[in-house]
Amino acid sequence: MKRTLILLFIPLAFFLSQCKNKEVKTEKAMKVTFIQKATTDTIVAGLVKQYSDAAKPRIEKGVNQIAELWTEKDGTVKEFSEFCTKNYMNSPEMREKVFHRISDNFESLFGHYNMISIDLKKAMALDLGEAYPIDETFSAFEPGSHFADDFFNNKIGFITGLNFPYYTLTEKEQMGPNWNRLDWAYARLGDAFSSRVPAEVTQKAADAISAAGNYIAGYNIYMGDLLDDQGKTHFPKEMKLLSHWNLRDEIKANYNKTDEGLTKQKMIYQVMLRIIDQSIPDSVINNPRFQWNPYSNKVFRDGKEITATPEPDKRYALFIDNFKALKAVDAYTPMYPSFIQRSFDQGMEIPIEQVEKLFTDFCSSPEVKQVAGLISSRLGRPLQPFDIWYDGFKARSSMNQEMLDKMTKAKYPNTAAFEKDIPNILTKLGFKPDKAKEIASHITVDPARGSGHAWGAQMKGDKAHLRTRIGKGGMDYKGYNIACHELGHNVEQTISLYMVDNYSMAGVPNTAFTEAYAFTFQKHDLELLGIKDTDPNKEYLAAIDNFWMSYEIMGVSLVDMKAWRWLYNHPDATPAQLKETIMNAAKEVWNKYYADVLGVKDSPILAIYSHMVEDPLYLSNYPVGHLIDFQLDGWFKGKNFGEETIRIYSAGRLIPQLWMKHAVGSEISIKPMLEATDKALKVIK
Repeated sequence: MKRTLILLFIPLAFFLSQCKNKEVKTEKAMKVTFIQKATTDTIVAGLVKQYSDAAKPRIEKGVNQIAELWTEKDGTVKEFSEFCTKNYMNSPEMREKVFHRISDNFESLFGHYNMISIDLKKAMALDLGEAYPIDETFSAFEPGSHFADDFFNNKIGFITGLNFPYYTLTEKEQMGPNWNRLDWAYARLGDAFSSRVPAEVTQKAADAISAAGNYIAGYNIYMGDLLDDQGKTHFPKEMKLLSHWNLRDEIKANYNKTDEGLTKQKMIYQVMLRIIDQSIPDSVINNPRFQWNPYSNKVFRDGKEITATPEPDKRYALFIDNFKALKAVDAYTPMYPSFIQRSFDQGMEIPIEQVEKLFTDFCSSPEVKQVAGLISSRLGRPLQPFDIWYDGFKARSSMNQEMLDKMTKAKYPNTAAFEKDIPNILTKLGFKPDKAKEIASHITVDPARGSGHAWGAQMKGDKAHLRTRIGKGGMDYKGYNIACHELGHNVEQTISLYMVDNYSMAGVPNTAFTEAYAFTFQKHDLELLGIKDTDPNKEYLAAIDNFWMSYEIMGVSLVDMKAWRWLYNHPDATPAQLKETIMNAAKEVWNKYYADVLGVKDSPILAIYSHMVEDPLYLSNYPVGHLIDFQLDGWFKGKNFGEETIRIYSAGRLIPQLWMKHAVGSEISIKPMLEATDKALKVIK
């Protein structure tokens, strides 16, 4: 998973569009615009007369944009008029010089904010020993939370908005194909000051998200302490798995282990159900002192049953805390008066209706039942709910897990060994040695307390951080596979920062695009270990595998959307009410798109994802990322992976569909994956 600064710097609004989600009820901000239209009309007319009619569109945009944000505390109406007249820049040469000055200074600011934030979160994010309550407090602090206040107070925000106004998504779609790189950079800088969120509101949002992240990072299940109804254990004593990532991956790892593997999968599924409905005993979370039967829900200590109490709906209480903190931003973002709109229309730059249609069309496709039938025939049994994570189409699924663990532990006994090997990894993938060395020099590897994530640099001279969990015996295969995914993020983060022509264009259109590359990169994990897949059907198997992964995560994303829509219509909901709603939403989506395929009704399993708690409305980036990944993967075939990576990701932050046209010549679509799956199903029996 990629950590982003979208939530950290909410006021910057570096991603904008104009679409509205009409299904969500929002509270209107009780705000009266201080600067009236008559005033802005007079200012615009004066500036147009002073310069030219050709400048009118930009003058109108700039003056009206900052008028929406100007308050009585910023100055009188007369002072506003004088400000516009004094600070408007009509000269293209002067405007370009000022643009570069602002960009350079923003890079320094955001880069150092990011460095400080990484340092303050280190004790909670990294496996560096015991974490203390003071560490949680430091982790929640965001050094950039006063940015908007400061830069509107000192008028830089107004100067920027006046001379580099923002453009709606519709305008970017219509005008963007004819813009040059500087035009695009101006437009992206124009996104920076479209809202004015008070620092205390930003900080509260950061606090809530940090608390949820800390909760998830410590949500481990001691698998060796799980008991079946006969009192038997099935997992190694030392195995500790994080929910949900490691639990899901352990299900995947047991597809080639006959009846014992199926027993383990069923037990993990039962654990997941207990987490979802919060009947899990509070005492067994991240605690190796007790034994637990997830079927009977009984807890034991030294062989004797003890009284246990369930987790008090904390999972859903933290969800609500995030909702309330992010909803508090709504009043200060009139263009996007809900977090749902800020996530999709503004952040993803693809409206929620379009994303939802991609997912529902995909999940309703006839290929779903055909692939499910293929999986069932391969397993030799009817499918069960946890088979949404079936992993048997990958080359590694037929390999011995212990053998893979032995290989990766020997190769990567610690984080330093993995970091040292990054130039070699990149060279194997087709990057020229000098580029491989250059990219690797900007990446450092840290031991994660949680499952791992990638955290990119925000300024040149700083490094991207790859966080991955490494056990005492070294990096096991699951950890290595995750590390490859996170390394893909780091490579993208480095290229889209260091190899983009200007800072305002640094990055990717949205987080789905970095997820796409991380998926593509991750698929090379066995190849990088020197294990070659000689299966002539590997491309067909890969197509079906990508299809099934997309099908699974699209359902999860639909549940996440339903939960947020419901919360906006029930803002005073209790954790218990939200729990019931999410479980019902999960069952509703399951029954509509999964029950007929997997043969079980009313499963709430789609509600297990930890992202719902710690990364609000992030989940949709994964399935969109799968679609992009599939199109990218097809494009990379027969081409140099390293060189094409640099060409594609150095384009920076264009809007999504233009980026895709630049990358592979077509827009985001489910069609390529469906067609490839159809073709593969004719070959794979």
